[in-house]
Amino acid sequence: MPRQPIESISPDVLTGESSAATVSSTSAQSIGLHYTVAMPQPTTHLFEVTLQITAWQATQLDLKMPVWTPGSYLVREYARHVQDFAAVDAAGQAITWAKLGKNHWQLDTQGQSSITVRYRVFANELTVRTNHLDHTHGYFNGAATFCFIPGYQQQSVKVTIQPPPDWKIATQLSPVDGPENTFIAPNFDLLVDSPFEIGTHTVHAFEAGGKPNEYVIWGENHNLNVEQLIEDTQKIVATEAAMFGELPYDRYKFMLHLPGKGYGGLEHRDACCLIFSRRSFGDREKYEDFIQLVAHEFFHLWNIKRIRPKALEVFDYEAENYTPSLWFSEGTTSYYDFLIPYRAGIYGAKTYLKNLSKEITRYLTTPGRLVQPLSESSFDAWIKLYRQDSNSPNSQMSYYLKGAMVTFLMDLAIRRKHQNQKSFDQVLPLMWQKFGRSETGFTPAQVKQVIESVAEFDLTDFFDRYIHGLEELPLAEALADFGLRLAANSDEGDLPPYTGLRLNPTAKPTAIVKCVESDSPAQRAGIDAGDEIVAIDGLRVTAAQLPTQLKDYQPGETITLSIFHQDVLRQTQMTLQPAQPTKYFVVPMENPSIEQRQNFMGWLGLPMEAVI
Repeated sequence: MPRQPIESISPDVLTGESSAATVSSTSAQSIGLHYTVAMPQPTTHLFEVTLQITAWQATQLDLKMPVWTPGSYLVREYARHVQDFAAVDAAGQAITWAKLGKNHWQLDTQGQSSITVRYRVFANELTVRTNHLDHTHGYFNGAATFCFIPGYQQQSVKVTIQPPPDWKIATQLSPVDGPENTFIAPNFDLLVDSPFEIGTHTVHAFEAGGKPNEYVIWGENHNLNVEQLIEDTQKIVATEAAMFGELPYDRYKFMLHLPGKGYGGLEHRDACCLIFSRRSFGDREKYEDFIQLVAHEFFHLWNIKRIRPKALEVFDYEAENYTPSLWFSEGTTSYYDFLIPYRAGIYGAKTYLKNLSKEITRYLTTPGRLVQPLSESSFDAWIKLYRQDSNSPNSQMSYYLKGAMVTFLMDLAIRRKHQNQKSFDQVLPLMWQKFGRSETGFTPAQVKQVIESVAEFDLTDFFDRYIHGLEELPLAEALADFGLRLAANSDEGDLPPYTGLRLNPTAKPTAIVKCVESDSPAQRAGIDAGDEIVAIDGLRVTAAQLPTQLKDYQPGETITLSIFHQDVLRQTQMTLQPAQPTKYFVVPMENPSIEQRQNFMGWLGLPMEAVI
């Protein structure tokens, strides 16, 4: 039977009305909540967390640790890093407690109004969504550090930091008058959404969009030109603020970690956390990749932090929060993250088209695009996107990537219909006015309606075919309307025959198979992920030599591969197929029409000759 759109699967789930949402919105008697986070021995990677609860009246107290953090859609089981849990009353007497679930502690308070809970959190994972503590700094996310009391998520929470000597503290939470190093969050959501950087970082203040901003940078021996970064960030802030019409914050922090290697970002309400390889900034292309990351996370200031799917309007921190709309929240953001730097003047049109070509290449070389619909990709983010395996390229489609591609297609379609007088640019501020300012979650039907109101045509067929369905995206047709075409490196005739083998790049020089594409010569030959290819027709081969040696053969020829499958040496025959493209390039047509030239000019703001 035909595959049903995700919206039709479970309407109750998509409304965001979970039991946790109901609990968090109930009124509860005011209590005092005060966390203290200490790090007396940073080299142990252990944060020492103390929670003081006052004015408690019930006979039992439930504490729960979030299992995920907003912006990263995977159950990460933060409670697995909790150890040495204990609780005492005001007299220092132990309070009986029991663990009722993986992230659930229940205390038998028996009328005690003042309770102190202590535990330690192991922190040795340097990512934007986890915690890291060593001799140079302590970084933590609220979801990975703090428990909550069900029904009391709207209570304000104080946090006191006890840093080692000479360490500084950076956070978006407001300081409390009086106590040193003490901050306040108006509710648990804001506590989760306000990471802390404590240590030897540098702070670089600047103004953007008339608002105060800061770069908080941790990491030594980097080659980052901070002045240039600030100048480019100011351009990004101004460009995105002009699109949405306002900057919805009083101050903003860019927290940047610079380890030896790494890449990633996580948005927060009035901040973002970024991680990038410290010595990569000298390469212009890599610097541009980083600028796109900055543009992406800052764009989330509106799109996802405030313009949210209904299922994420109220967070359930204990379970998956399902939505088919991450294609809009993340994919549309991804479309703009490489367009914004172009509009900001950080790079030119040739670079923009090169980046667009890279995105199209990634899409068209992902076999999973013909297996997993875009809305399903969003819905299944919790079990697939962050859990890649050897079959993921065959069975999955990133909602970041395809979401960017469908936004691109809708943008060009709107521009074509309205002679560039309208575009997807009008969708975002309209979503902001309807849903973002009030932080009212949108449904899948509502985001479609808003896009249609700008486009002034029905998008039902488009959504059915390209968001809920598996039809190939009409990228070439859309580009043709703007005087562009898709070229492929297979057109040059210098590619080896197709095998369907994808090698592990980190295993070089050994030719270790990372993935075998579906219905490929390699799959039919019985080659498996993890196999080591050692010879072709009796001649030894390395990862670097494999493409060159394959060029000695013609499509249709059968070769003998010697491989190690686990620790067993075996041979298998593989029949080669004609070469398939591995790269695509967006290039100008040779003789574009006047209309195509006008469309191009209206889209990118310069004549087509500028990119030839």
